[in-house]
Parts: sequence; structure tokens; C-alpha cells
Amino acid sequence: MRDDILNILPVGLREYLTFMDLHGLEEIRLRAMKNVILYFGRMRGEYVTDYIITEGQLKEALEYISRFSLYAHEEDIRQGFITIKGGHRVGVAGKIVKENGRIKTISNISSINIRISRQVIDCGKNVISYIEDKHSIHNTLIISPPGVGKTTLLRDLLRLISDKLGLKVSVVDERSEIASCYKGIPQNDIGIRSDIYDCCPKVEGIMLMIRAMSPQVVAVDEIGGDEDIDALMRAKHAGIRLVATMHGDGIEDISPVHRIFKRYIFLKNDSHRTMEIYDENLQRIEKVAL
Repeated sequence: MRDDILNILPVGLREYLTFMDLHGLEEIRLRAMKNVILYFGRMRGEYVTDYIITEGQLKEALEYISRFSLYAHEEDIRQGFITIKGGHRVGVAGKIVKENGRIKTISNISSINIRISRQVIDCGKNVISYIEDKHSIHNTLIISPPGVGKTTLLRDLLRLISDKLGLKVSVVDERSEIASCYKGIPQNDIGIRSDIYDCCPKVEGIMLMIRAMSPQVVAVDEIGGDEDIDALMRAKHAGIRLVATMHGDGIEDISPVHRIFKRYIFLKNDSHRTMEIYDENLQRIEKVAL
């Protein structure tokens, strides 16, 4: 296991995991007075260990995660997660503390979810030719159920659009999952021509990027509401190309955004890791391997 993950675990748990096969590990779940659970993705599933995390060890982990300054991460905690070095995302749960009707912070943290960041370089190489459009790209939407890999594909496409196609890319990373910034620096490679607003709401971020960074391409993750769609339409009308993702199972789920995009990439939740590419008329162009 990578040192940046080991170093945030309680010492006792580090020693326990030393002799385990952790190949393909995606998540580590720590819950006070409960068994540690390891998630290995679809191939190996979950593994419930016999290691019980004490309240003291949970606090020990929080100290390591926050570098002994939990207060300095108050804004991150209010959003429910902290991104650590390496781009790994640590989600927290506990007692919600409100002020003036809004979440102020999360106290009495009782659960920690460590999501291990793993970039898959060139997973988009079989796709990039289908979204190219002369000296630019087609507006492209990636659709899949949760956990199938749409953010991973988006990340690599942005790298290719920036480095191979030479386009200026502006990324609005609302949940800090695309670039996985640590102290403002992307821990994932999103290309040399990419700029990023980290932990920024999509609507505000899209407008800020248009005004400030003169992008040729704007990228966002997990669009959903009418406000997201309106912001994307405004970017489109400004002549900016778009790359986005959304949750969905098939063509029937894209009706709200059909007027925006010209390429649709559907990731299939199957063992073959395939994706289907459709044009603006929802005619299938190709089926390729991820």
C-alpha cells in the first residue's frame, strides 16, 4: 500500500494490514467500535476484517489526516471530506452542527471513508478520436451508473484534450474528484493546458472560468439540476466546448440535456469494461473497450 495511505492510519491498523494482499484496494472504512472493512471493487468485492477500530484510534487517524490541525480543515469537514496528499479523498460522518440553518461543521466524527485515488492513464485513448471535431472537440457527455468509471474516463480525456489536442481546458471540480487537488495542486494529471477551480459549485465556476480564463473547453462532473444545464447552455452559446458526466443507465436518461451534446459515451456496468458511443441523433457510432 502507498505510504500516503499508510501514514494516515492508526499505528495498530498499519501493522495489521502489512501482511495482507491489498492489490486493487479502493476503499478503507473505519467506524468507531466496528470492524474495519476493505473494498476491492467489483472483482473482489468487500472484505470484513476482524480488526476493531476504537474511538481513540479513530481520533488518532483524524490527527494524521489533518496533520494535527483539524481546525485548519474546518471548511473541508463542513463539506464532508478532506483531500490528502496523493489525491486520496477522506470522507467523514458524525454529528451535524448547524448555524443559521446551514451546516457549520461535523463534530463527534464516528466514521471515516478513505477512497484511494488511482489514475488510469490512456483509458481514454480509444475514445478521443470519436469526440475530435476538426481543431476542437464535440460537446461530449459521459453517462454511467455510480462506480463504473465515468470520472476516471473524464479525467483522462481532459489530459488528452489538453496535451494531445492542444486545447485550453477549464475544470470546475465541485467535489474535488477530477483533479484531486492537495493544497491547490492537482494530484492527478489533467494536462498542461488545464486550469481548475477546486471545490467550486458548478454554476458559479463555469461563469467564473468564462470570464477569467478564456477556455476553449469547460469540464464538469455529475451534472443534474436545471441550474447546471442552464450554465452549460450559456457556455455553449459563448462558443465553448463542453465535457461532462452524469448518472444514468441508458439513452432514456439523457432527455434533459439532449439539446446540448453531440457525443454520448455510455459506460456499461459489465465484466467486459465496454462503452458505447452515440452521435447527436442517438445513433450508435461504435462499441469500444475501456
